[in-house]
Amino acid sequence: METKLTELDFDCKISKMDLMKVLKNEARSIHILDIMKASNFLRDDAKFMPTKERDDYITRFTRAFFTRIKDIKDDQLKYSGDVNPGKLMEFLKVQYEQSKNSHNEDELCFHHIARVVSTYTTFIREESIHPVGTRFPGGFTLRYVNGLYMCPVKDKQKDTPSALCRFCVSVQDESVES
Repeated sequence: METKLTELDFDCKISKMDLMKVLKNEARSIHILDIMKASNFLRDDAKFMPTKERDDYITRFTRAFFTRIKDIKDDQLKYSGDVNPGKLMEFLKVQYEQSKNSHNEDELCFHHIARVVSTYTTFIREESIHPVGTRFPGGFTLRYVNGLYMCPVKDKQKDTPSALCRFCVSVQDESVES
């Protein structure tokens, strides 16, 4: 049985429960110091944002990382079905490309945590990659309405090669002009 995302065999069927075991193992390897390093990267990455938006961005993502890692470790639910191995492979490939361009350990920690968390939300939980309430340029936020994740930037980002939007279950928020 594989214990890391890098060890998955995409030529075989991958059940959600098998992927969950791998994610639990990955989550156990993430420590509070790693989350602090990821938070440092967020702080540096957002240094040119307006103060209010920057502080909200850093707080929201640090909290989301911490909460989601804990969720993964504690998750005892049984998930039925398989994941699409081709889609998962493409998803992870995009993230590994971003990760290998990391400039320092803080950024590397950010990418590792983001990979584990976003794989969990996308392929296990089938939830939006970004947490509900995430603010985007223009003051728009990701919302959850009537069972749908409504993203204000989905249509603008879904064809961006480095973006994970094309894998996300959210739909374009039609109340926001695209």
